[in-house]
Amino acid sequence: MARKANVFPSYLLHKPTGQARVRIAGQDHYLGEYGSEASRIAYGQLVAKLAGGISIDPIARSKRGSTTTFGSEQDPGPSVGELCIVFLRHAESHYLKNGEQTSEVHIVRSVIKPLNELYGMLPAKDFGPLALKAVRAKMVESGWCRGTINAGMSRIRRIFKHATANELIDSSVLDRLKCVAPLLAGRTEAHDNAPRTAVSDKDIKRVRKEVSTIVKDLIDIQRLVGARSGELLKLTSGILNRTSDVWVAELSDHKNRHHGQSRTLYFGPQAQLLLMKYLSADPDKPLFDITGAAYRRAITRACDRLKIDRWVPHQLRHTNADAVREEFGLEHTQAVLGHAKANMSEHYAKASGKKAAEVARRIG
Repeated sequence: MARKANVFPSYLLHKPTGQARVRIAGQDHYLGEYGSEASRIAYGQLVAKLAGGISIDPIARSKRGSTTTFGSEQDPGPSVGELCIVFLRHAESHYLKNGEQTSEVHIVRSVIKPLNELYGMLPAKDFGPLALKAVRAKMVESGWCRGTINAGMSRIRRIFKHATANELIDSSVLDRLKCVAPLLAGRTEAHDNAPRTAVSDKDIKRVRKEVSTIVKDLIDIQRLVGARSGELLKLTSGILNRTSDVWVAELSDHKNRHHGQSRTLYFGPQAQLLLMKYLSADPDKPLFDITGAAYRRAITRACDRLKIDRWVPHQLRHTNADAVREEFGLEHTQAVLGHAKANMSEHYAKASGKKAAEVARRIG
């Protein structure tokens, strides 16, 4: 496959003069001293124009000099890079779960990277819709999928919202950024990832033969219960209430806890037989001595050895949902999966615990 041409001109050094330069349509544009703040800002502005479809006029540029003159104001205010630093510090202390940073911190860092590469030195007050579109185009060029890019744009606006709330910038900056619409399906070069679907019984059986006992048991339990893999890996003997025919686990730590939602898992006879192998006298010891990454990796590597399409543990929730939906209906599916909204269960193929227990009793 031919390599895709870069959307943006590169920031280059012109060795004879020591200036930064970019080449557009065979024409060199000089930006000032290489590595200087002014040259970086000029580069960001030029990229913004390209992303917005505004032509670059080298004649007009030569009339006003090779670089844009900055510093007309005594204090231009914080730069985009400084806003990113402030927000990242906030994120590192805000996005915590059980004292540990969540994946959101890593995602924020990944979004900040292209933003800083293009506009880190630009005064934040000068960051507008064209600049935001330029960052978006950089994400497209880097191969990000459409959904991830749209989410990235929302996170960038969140950075500016945080700065506005803390009176670092004027609210008009954020208002301008809200004008940039999300990328629409079929109307952008950004690709869409295929939606995750249920795993076929055939592929599950083949993978089960290729993995260790603990991975095989986790596959079976997840398929029976419809839990997320992270929820199963947090199970301990102390969490399990085994006083009735259906075992119950009330999770204090789960995906949607910060939304005030509860999460309860129900284990029927088949799942109980599998769990009994891992019960411990220590009520706080995790039942399964494996990480989520290792569990996922064991499955994907087995798929590779078998030369079948890769699937991941989360898709077993879809498999469970399809089976529950077919036999019991939407409300039971919603109860088993722990969805707060019915349309989320509809995506897979607030009900009471009684319905979830009924499912576990009959097929779990």
